[in-house]
Amino acid sequence: MNNNRVRMLFVTLAAVLILSFAAGAAAKNPFPSKPIRIINYVAPGGLMDVTTRKFTDVASKYTDAVFVVENRTGAGGLIGAEYVLGQPADGYTIFAPTTSVVVQVVATGSDVDKYIWGFDWVSMLMKDPECIISNVKLPIHDWADIVKDAKAKGGDQIWVGPSTGGNDHLMAMKVWDKAGISAMWIPFESGPKAMAALMGGQGVAYVGNPADTTGRPDLIVCAVSSDERLPQYPDAPTFKELGVPDLDDEIMWRGFSVKKGTPPEAVAWLQDLVEKVANDPEWKTFFEEQAIEVVAYRTDEFTRIVKKNVEDAEKYFKQFGIIK
Repeated sequence: MNNNRVRMLFVTLAAVLILSFAAGAAAKNPFPSKPIRIINYVAPGGLMDVTTRKFTDVASKYTDAVFVVENRTGAGGLIGAEYVLGQPADGYTIFAPTTSVVVQVVATGSDVDKYIWGFDWVSMLMKDPECIISNVKLPIHDWADIVKDAKAKGGDQIWVGPSTGGNDHLMAMKVWDKAGISAMWIPFESGPKAMAALMGGQGVAYVGNPADTTGRPDLIVCAVSSDERLPQYPDAPTFKELGVPDLDDEIMWRGFSVKKGTPPEAVAWLQDLVEKVANDPEWKTFFEEQAIEVVAYRTDEFTRIVKKNVEDAEKYFKQFGIIK
């Protein structure tokens, strides 16, 4: 055997050994093989922060994977989104958005293709119904009175909530449109500050979610977006009962997304884990006590909902002059 043939055989054997080693390493180290970071766009203690930390706690029953929760706040979620989009699309950096992030992208005229469709919408975790909250101590506190007062004031009735161009503001626009009324939106720095204003007699309505009334006995849900009355809030009528159409499934969702191009095996792993957590009694009880529906929607359904969020935001923000 001449030297060239020996050299060629050696190179071939080396290549085979390298490939075999790589395949063996991959088999021994399936996804995930290092800590996974979950990026919150809210500060510690915010709703999505509580959700992600609860998720990692419950998920530890079903996986040995290590999760690290980080908070990158600002610009209505765009700072967190920008950070995730700047990381490798390898499944080790997960974004934890809510409906509000999608709506804010539209409201601020930001790049929808980048900040929304630059992500794969992997798993929706839950659906929190939108509702109208009023102050029972005010003369105007049930839905019929709110509608009557709004029509009498011709657009000068005050509704309060967090931020202009957020999901709650969008919900207010939908309600005004479907109920045939008009009102003024007065934004506050946060939901709690807006509710404090309502409790102090400023305005007649706050747009939020049923659990916002917890620990605030003066506040009641006077209309809720749901097919049926919520067992946790049996006295709260649905929009359908009140004769307001097409508001049966308006929600604040919470979920997970990853940078587009993330490997399918990483996406599938996360979706399978979300499904296990969604069926966990501890997880379900924690949220369902707050009238929040636990789900485990995968990419197709989640993407459909996000697309509708974008379409609704574009429609109503143009109709009410928030964007051109």
